[in-house]
Parts: sequence; C-alpha cells; structure tokens
Amino acid sequence: MDIHSLFDVKGKVVLCTGGGKGVGEMIATGYVKNGAKVYISSRDSKACEATASRLTKEGPGECIAIPADLSKYEECVRLANELEKREKVLHVLVNNSGVSWGEPLHSYPDSAFTKLLTLNVQRVFTLTQKLVPLLEKAHSEEGFVGRIINIGSINGVAPPGLETYAYSASKAALHQMSRHLAKRLGPKITVNTLALGPFRSKMMAFVLENFESELAEGMPMKRIGAPEDVAAACLWLSSKGGEWVTGTIVPIDGGSLVATQSKL
Repeated sequence: MDIHSLFDVKGKVVLCTGGGKGVGEMIATGYVKNGAKVYISSRDSKACEATASRLTKEGPGECIAIPADLSKYEECVRLANELEKREKVLHVLVNNSGVSWGEPLHSYPDSAFTKLLTLNVQRVFTLTQKLVPLLEKAHSEEGFVGRIINIGSINGVAPPGLETYAYSASKAALHQMSRHLAKRLGPKITVNTLALGPFRSKMMAFVLENFESELAEGMPMKRIGAPEDVAAACLWLSSKGGEWVTGTIVPIDGGSLVATQSKL
C-alpha cells in the first residue's frame, strides 16, 4: 500500500478532450509527466499538435493529437473509431471540452443554449457512449476499472454571479448525468465529476484579467487554481487510490463554494 502503487498511472491509455490548451492541457500534462499515453482532441488542430509535440518531448509519457470538432456527433464517432483502431483498451476518459457564454438576461440568445447544451452535455454523452466498450475492455482484459472523469464547474452547484445562464445549466446537467452513468456503469467503470473553481483558461480570461485579485480574496485559499490542483485530482481518480470512488461531484475550487454558502 505504498504511495507509488496507489497513485500510479504509468502505461495507462488516456483520452482528454480539449487537451490542447487551458485546463485540458493541465490535465494532459499531469498524465504525461507520470508516464501515461495520452490522446488529446479538440477542434483547434494547431494547439493540439503543438501541445502533443511538447509533452512527448518532455515525457516520460507520450501525447498524441487527434483533432476533432466534438460539438458534432459524427466527429465524436470518428474519434472513438480512431482510438479503437489504435488501442486495445482505454483506461481513462476525461471529458473536458466545453464552452461558455455570458450575456445580459434581456439579450441572452436562444442559440447559446443550443450550443452549450450540445457540447457541454449531449456530446459528452455521445463520446462516452461510443467509448464505453473500449473502457470495459480494460476491465475484462486487464482487471482495471475504467475511469470517466467529467469536468464540471462550481457554477453547476451554486448559481454564479455572472450572467452565464446556459453554462451553469449545462454544468448542472453534466453533474446529474455523471451520477446517472455511475449507477449504470459500475462495477466495470467509475464516473466522477470535478466541479472546478477558477483556473487560468481562455474561458476565464476576461474574469481573471479584470477581477482576479477580488476573486482570489473572496476564496478561503486566496489564490486561483494551479495546474497541479486539477492534475492531482485526475491522477487520484484514475489510479488504484480512486478505484472505490464513483458518482461523486468533487469541488476543486479553493473553497469557493464554502465562501458562497457562507453568504447565503
């Protein structure tokens, strides 16, 4: 029961969507640094290829880019088929790809709900559905419990101050879908969600550029999330140490939810 065996992911095959930059890149880096073989995918092919090349050079694991527009059903199917051609099993699926939209209530567009609910919820289901057989093979052929980690948000737990209606609704839906899948897929696969607080990403760029000090000051930990914070949570849930955890929503938020609840 040593720490190395409990949290070892060396040689594991991982798919991290949205892995070319932002939080996805942080997660992919954590796996590669610990010896995993990581596939990353997003519609930004240049970012995917650049990140994959850099992470493979840094090692000791490997990073491979398979660009895809994951808002489209057929692209999710293509990605799943491509993985099945390359790998006998998939050990870990990290559904990180997502998008946000902020606009005042009176002008909030109907199209925002279509866009966000499609990518943030529906296509997470699509990709998961198509990859469950490959995840189950890890269990049947190797005795490894497959892992699905969905990247949610504290905005899906407590209503945010910003007017991001479709985003908070989509993340709340993702959280519930994760619980439902966990009930269905055990004991061969675990399904958990990380409810993230503020991290440095394109999605958070405007907020952090304008309100980082105020945001950090309002949190118990007094800082924005670091790459190690989200990577460590993923490594835990992907390893032997996280095998008996499923159907959970884990806040990785520096205490943001505690601060919010204390004001209610």
